[in-house]
Amino acid sequence: MEIRPARMGDIPAMAELINYHAERGRMLHRSRAYLYERVRNFWVCQMDSWIVGCCALEPVWTDLGELKSLAVQEDLRGQGIGRALIEGCLEAGRRIDIKRVFCLTREAAFFENFGFARLERNKLPHKVWSDCVNCPVKDNCDEIALLLDL
Repeated sequence: MEIRPARMGDIPAMAELINYHAERGRMLHRSRAYLYERVRNFWVCQMDSWIVGCCALEPVWTDLGELKSLAVQEDLRGQGIGRALIEGCLEAGRRIDIKRVFCLTREAAFFENFGFARLERNKLPHKVWSDCVNCPVKDNCDEIALLLDL
């Protein structure tokens, strides 16, 4: 298992992973165009020649980043891939002086294991909600906001 920064050639596999989970209501869909534009924010997990997981840390504001699009191949969940991807993203965030990382999720317990703490969504900057415009449940959002101080 190798955790590394994403490359342009990884985008088709990343899109397939993310959109597999999006179809099941676990996250937002991501177009290939979206992923190509943000490839520098993503980390992938590669096993042999296969991309089996991905995650992004997107800078949002002065010292704030958002952890997003964490996706792991269904039959490999529970094997530490998600944890390794998050650790890679957080380390990348530290290198560029991100001091706080948030995520919006329905899987709060998973992120709380990393030290993320729940917070009221309205405490996050307005810029955070740009993805909500495209969300199918934007008017009935059930995601939980969590924050981690690095």
